[in-house]
Amino acid sequence: MVQLQTQTLTLEEFIKLPETKPASEYIDGQIIQKPMPQGKHSVIRGSLVKAINEVVESRKIALAFPELRCTFGGRSIVPDVAVFAWKRIPIDERGDVANVFQAAPDWTIEILSPDQSQTKVTSNILHCLEHGSSLGWLIDPDERAVLVYPPGQQPQFLQKEQEILPVPNFVNEFQLSVGQLFGWLKL
Repeated sequence: MVQLQTQTLTLEEFIKLPETKPASEYIDGQIIQKPMPQGKHSVIRGSLVKAINEVVESRKIALAFPELRCTFGGRSIVPDVAVFAWKRIPIDERGDVANVFQAAPDWTIEILSPDQSQTKVTSNILHCLEHGSSLGWLIDPDERAVLVYPPGQQPQFLQKEQEILPVPNFVNEFQLSVGQLFGWLKL
């Protein structure tokens, strides 16, 4: 993550700034730019969003969003995948999905990039859990491992191919093993 801030900005001032590519996040008064996603990160994110939505979208259970800005609890973050239960997806006056999400996702998923600080990414997951998220995943493509963060419990470390990754109750129809997750990287 690249720290961009040279002056103190409020969250409200940060939100008014133009978006950056890759996205910048507002954390504890600092503007931090996420690293540019690389190959493994992009494949896992795209495959994960598609796989989750194939199970939950048509039944209006939930929706997985890639790189969605979520502003809540004094932070503005952009999880790699933010999953919102259908009834919590904000809508605009037309009944369309809103552009602004001012709530923690129900399920937050981060995919560690080589240039990212695991501590800062974990901090965002914990922030989501403190503000109502049901579950957090931290996927490490290099280690082929997933840290699962249930609220109020010790994280789980999953690395065996046959292990099934825990999911929030509202998407319990979705099932994925560690092997399937990292199998998406094979061509």
